[in-house]
Amino acid sequence: MMKYVYFFLAMIGIVLPYSQFVPWTMTNGMDLVKMGQAMFVNQIAAGIALDALTAAVILIIYILVQQKKKPVKYFWLPIVGTFVFGLAFALPFYFYLREFVSEKE
Repeated sequence: MMKYVYFFLAMIGIVLPYSQFVPWTMTNGMDLVKMGQAMFVNQIAAGIALDALTAAVILIIYILVQQKKKPVKYFWLPIVGTFVFGLAFALPFYFYLREFVSEKE
């Protein structure tokens, strides 16, 4: 049951951020310099951006450490997803993949 909840949360983790990212990209293009400037436009935005970036690095380290303890098939998908979709997708998607390991035990 929880795997469906995690999958649903992962989909929300794509839709909500992209609902802001896509219109911004349509207006500004894929200008990474402009994107970086927008992320750090003030201290509040910078704090949020640094929080998300730190959490993403922590999640990747966690996944790699857990892979040695309790291997998860396709563990690399949430790592790639962190860079493509973001942390809001990657964390619940990793939990979704982990549910399949738990079912087999």
